[in-house]
Amino acid sequence: MFSGIVTAIGHIEYTEPLGDGLRLTVDTGNLDLADVAIGDSIANSGVCLTVIAREGQRVKFDVSRETLNCTVGLAQAGGEVNLEKALALSDRLGGHLVTGHVDGIGEVVRFAPVAESFELVVRAPDAIAGYIARKGSITVNGVSLTVNHVDGRDFSTNLIPHTVEITNLKHLKAGSLVNLEIDLIARYVERMMAWREAQDAPDAAAR
Repeated sequence: MFSGIVTAIGHIEYTEPLGDGLRLTVDTGNLDLADVAIGDSIANSGVCLTVIAREGQRVKFDVSRETLNCTVGLAQAGGEVNLEKALALSDRLGGHLVTGHVDGIGEVVRFAPVAESFELVVRAPDAIAGYIARKGSITVNGVSLTVNHVDGRDFSTNLIPHTVEITNLKHLKAGSLVNLEIDLIARYVERMMAWREAQDAPDAAAR
């Protein structure tokens, strides 16, 4: 589990074929790895990956074909990734509860400075657009953001300069693709409502 508060930017140094997937070597930059062991989880631009090897600040991760098919930003050497270590139960929850399981890939419609901040407008895929609500939370490339406005499949957020500076969101432009994770609560609300509707249906009552 994560909070969507990015603590370092990493660089993908190498990618090696691994069956249908890839093995990544990531230079984790200034990420504090003192408490990171083999088997621990680190979010890479919103994707929860397991540490399989370490050498100094270089960390290796195995990425399955399924993960590569459902995400962006992990397949190219030289790319930047937003890094966050998994939460400890004693940590402060500065963002919102994030699982590191990407729900869909969004497309940037607009990213531009507005007054003292930056406006980011993203078009979500149909499958998850209904889960995004004004003043709710959304994770974009692993960054916890608050939704300011929703218009159909498009949603907008405002980023302070600090967030732009310390994440790979600074490189976004119209047409860029981003990893999206919806608010965890929305998933359970939908499931509970669907279950209740199914139980209240006439054929369910007959059983």
